[in-house]
Amino acid sequence: MSLKGLFNARWPGVALFDLDGTLVDSAPDLAAAVDRMLEHLGRAPAGLDQVRQWVGNGAAILVRRALAGRIDWQPATPRDDALFQDALAIFYHHYGQLNGQHARVFPGVTDCLAHLEAHGCRLAVVTNKPGPFVAPLLERVGLARWFELSVAGDTLPVKKPDPAPLLHAMTQLGGTRGTTVMVGDSAADVNAAQAAGIPCVAVRYGYNFGQPVDALGADAVVDSLTELL
Repeated sequence: MSLKGLFNARWPGVALFDLDGTLVDSAPDLAAAVDRMLEHLGRAPAGLDQVRQWVGNGAAILVRRALAGRIDWQPATPRDDALFQDALAIFYHHYGQLNGQHARVFPGVTDCLAHLEAHGCRLAVVTNKPGPFVAPLLERVGLARWFELSVAGDTLPVKKPDPAPLLHAMTQLGGTRGTTVMVGDSAADVNAAQAAGIPCVAVRYGYNFGQPVDALGADAVVDSLTELL
């Protein structure tokens, strides 16, 4: 489905994009940082395939999952919480060094961004990634020039699936619910868009916690962003 089909034969005025798993395959860097963190704590590394299943809810949840060794981690005891705080600091240290080192832009992304820009669409990144890591990643993979605005996981008091980050970006770029689209790869993106009352496109190649995205209720599901053109 072309994006024009979501807006009565018009292109959207504002397009909001998730970052990890939608624009960029950042899992190799995240996995390397998680494994260095675990090894620092005397634990076995998780590996890339496992970390791919844990990405999508921000760094803190990723670290919680890595410490628990599973996606459905339990609320922490005070002792667990102290370990978590140490682990998060270790993760941030290593990820700061690795961010963008092995990350790659997914095929079709730049073609989509160029097409939208050529049709006057204003572009923003809306991600759960902590703010200090967003701009460096966009710069290192060559995507920074396309985006007027980035809303990170710590820009507001809440993050996706809360709709507030999407609505904030939409308002900042002069969009409305009738002219704005969200493009993401996970339940957090689709649920946030639905709560915000804006159309959503989901990509199949991302990090939806190992689950297929087709059943999430997105307005369109694609294998490549070029399918939207």
